[in-house]
Amino acid sequence: KCTHLRLACQTELKPYYTSKLWWCGITLLGLGELGNFAAYGFAPIAVVAPLGCVSVIGSAFISVFFLKKTMRIADILGGTLTVTGTYLLVTFAPNVPQELTARQVQNYLVSWPFLVYSILEILIFCILLYFYKRKAVKHIVVLLMMVALLASMTVIAVKAVSSMITLSVKGKMQLTYSIFYIMVALMASSCAFQVKFLNEAMHLYEATAVVPINFVFFTTSAVISGVIFYREFQSAAFLSVFMFLFGCLLSFLGVFIIARNKKEEHLQIPFIDCGHIPGHKLTGKIQLDSHSSCYGTLNKEDDSMKSQN
Repeated sequence: KCTHLRLACQTELKPYYTSKLWWCGITLLGLGELGNFAAYGFAPIAVVAPLGCVSVIGSAFISVFFLKKTMRIADILGGTLTVTGTYLLVTFAPNVPQELTARQVQNYLVSWPFLVYSILEILIFCILLYFYKRKAVKHIVVLLMMVALLASMTVIAVKAVSSMITLSVKGKMQLTYSIFYIMVALMASSCAFQVKFLNEAMHLYEATAVVPINFVFFTTSAVISGVIFYREFQSAAFLSVFMFLFGCLLSFLGVFIIARNKKEEHLQIPFIDCGHIPGHKLTGKIQLDSHSSCYGTLNKEDDSMKSQN
């Protein structure tokens, strides 16, 4: 977001991927995701995914220093609720075996619940992609819904790959199975498209709005995919399920309190006063063209007067 704000203030617009600051942010994001990747090999998806609320709290505090935001009482209250919810969902998360072999992943992949779930996801994603491409609908919900649908496949693949690598390191070789490379390809492709749509959302909307909404969508899709694919909560008690959901609700409430009443940023684009230019009767102003390096054009009336002169 800091990169997009800096580039928008420059007279000569450049692609974001030419900025060293943007690549620095992507690198830091990649390092953080390596930690997430390792965590999926040792804990259920229902535990790892909701812990993303730490990034929401971090974004609220870091934006004070980098994006010059103001710390509010709502930020502190939302952070407290989020931490409380995190404690509950970690405490009452399902306790299931985490060592997944390649054969287990193959069996899960062809199970009927997952096949139905994946078909529904593909249909919903195609509908959203149609509105995004054909109708040019770039609402934040549309963008982040596509990110969440891709993320559900990502967490499934990440957990499978991480678990098989962990078993291989322990001496139970799993890397000779073709399912391992299928999951690697699924993980890489879904991550790449997530970055595309998430970057689009960060470019168009406030970071304080994108991060919490993305957290809620991502957590919901990840937990659902973990329940359907890896059959988490299969033997959990009703009280554990209730307290886990209550913890998720507190985390969701906390992140929305943090993001509530955040004002949209409007960049102050300078205007050029043409009132004192000799030979022009127009005293209006020309706005800089935000999509090119030129200074815009005069009205048609002035163009005709110029041609007559």
